[in-house]
Amino acid sequence: MSHSYDHAIGHNHETSELTDTELRVRALESILVEKGYVDPAALDELIETYETRVGPRNGAHVVAKAWSDEDFANWLFEDATAAISSLGYIGRQGEHMVALRNTPEKHNIVVCTLCSCYPWTVLGLPPVWYKSAPYRSKAVRDPRGVLHDFGVELPEETEICVWDSTAEVRYLVIPRRPEGTDGWSEEDLARLITRDSMIGTGLALSPGELQEVAE
Repeated sequence: MSHSYDHAIGHNHETSELTDTELRVRALESILVEKGYVDPAALDELIETYETRVGPRNGAHVVAKAWSDEDFANWLFEDATAAISSLGYIGRQGEHMVALRNTPEKHNIVVCTLCSCYPWTVLGLPPVWYKSAPYRSKAVRDPRGVLHDFGVELPEETEICVWDSTAEVRYLVIPRRPEGTDGWSEEDLARLITRDSMIGTGLALSPGELQEVAE
């Protein structure tokens, strides 16, 4: 496993290292800005939109509604694109969505083995580790090992299914609803849902874990 993947797992999945491709992108961006082809403010606004204002919060809203509204959940698993669009989440790389239900018997993980196809509309920008070659290869070869890397241990009898995201289809994992959340509002439930849980490399937070984060 590469250092960049280890670093991503061990430090909140962030990395300060730039790949050759990222360095080239930075250089190209600088040239385009210098020549006046790109407005830095507009570029910053776009990045800010996907990193913070969109981020995984749209996806958390979708999951929380599925947990709370059985009719919406049924619609989501039948036609995820339409159900998600009904909440106003329409846009780049979110046109062909499939929702995957996690259960005690089955756990889903999403990867893009060829590049980094990712549902921006509901999850924002993909994390660095999602685009890394080590994650993309290990998720297919050893998905249980990937879960271990992220601190997730599942019973041996739980089937782990790996779904390969493509330009045609993108996936949203609907994590299991934590116990002790009966009667919670959609807003409160959404706070339990992490980006990683919607990729499948994590679980939704328990009420106790949420309290620890708040403290």
